[in-house]
Amino acid sequence: MTPEHTTESAPTMVRSIGRRTFDFDRQVAVMAVVNRTPDSFYDRGATFELDRAVAAALAAAEEGADWIDIGGVPFGRGPVVTVDDELARVIPVVEAIAAATDVVISVDTTVAAVAERAIAAGAGVINDTSGLWDPAMLGVVAASNATLVLTHSKGEPRAEKPRPVYDDVVGEVIGYLRGKVEVALAGGMPLERLVIDPGHDLNKNTLHSLEITRRFAEIAAIGLPSLAAVSNKDFIGESIGRAQGQRLAGSLAAATVCILNGARIIRMHDVRASVDAVRMTEAILGMRQPVELIHNMHPELNV
Repeated sequence: MTPEHTTESAPTMVRSIGRRTFDFDRQVAVMAVVNRTPDSFYDRGATFELDRAVAAALAAAEEGADWIDIGGVPFGRGPVVTVDDELARVIPVVEAIAAATDVVISVDTTVAAVAERAIAAGAGVINDTSGLWDPAMLGVVAASNATLVLTHSKGEPRAEKPRPVYDDVVGEVIGYLRGKVEVALAGGMPLERLVIDPGHDLNKNTLHSLEITRRFAEIAAIGLPSLAAVSNKDFIGESIGRAQGQRLAGSLAAATVCILNGARIIRMHDVRASVDAVRMTEAILGMRQPVELIHNMHPELNV
C-alpha cells in the first residue's frame, strides 16, 4: 500500500470507534490499560479480580481515558490460558464497562473466538498484538463494526522467540504493517476501521524501540491512526535505569515524543498523568485551546 493510496481512500482522520468519534487531526486518544491477568508485567495481578478490573476501568474513564484496553492474556511467555479462561476473564469486564459508560472498549486478544464474543459484548476495538496470527481473526472483525489494531510482532503468540535482528527496524516495521493493511483490505476491512501499531518491545530490543520512537513519523506517514504502546516497557527501564513501578516519567517522555511524531493513540497505565501530558501536548501543538485564559489577559492587572 502506498501513502497515496491511503490518502486518497481516507482524506480525513475522523474515525467513529465504538460509541465515540475522534478527529485524529485535532486530538490524541488515551487508551488506558486494565489487565485481568494474575501475571501482568506491570500490575502483577492487581486488577485480576472482576470487581477490581471493573472499578479500575471505570476510574480510568472518570480520569479522562478515551479508551479502555482489556487484556486477559499477557503477551509474553507464561502459563497456558485456555480460550474458555480468556473469555471468563474478559467478557464480564467488557459487559460491565459497556453498561456503565460510552468509553471505547478494546480487547487485547490474539484469538478470533474471544474477539467475536468481545465484540458482541460491547467492544469497539480488537487490539491484536500478533498481527493476525489466528487466520479467523480478520473475518470476525471484518464482519462487525469494530476497529482492528494491526501490530508488528513476529512468530506464534506466547512462544519463545529468537534474538531480534533487523537491518533497518523502522523500514521492516513499515513494510510489515503495509502488508498487513493490504491483507486486511483484501479480507473486507474498511480502511477507516484500521489502526497501526509498530509494537514497541515486541520482538525488539531497547535500541530497536528507541529507534521506532525517534522515527515514529515514518510510521505515521503510512496514513492511518498510529498507536504507541510505550507505557512502562523495558526499553524505558533500560534507557533510564528504572525498575518497574518507577517508569512514569520515562513513559510520559516516550509517549510525548511519539505524539510529536504523529502518534494519535497512546496506550498507558497511569491515566491521570497521561491525560494531562496528552492535553498539554495537544495545546502546545495548537490542536486544542487552553481550558482557561487568565494569565496576563487583563492589562490593568500585572499578573
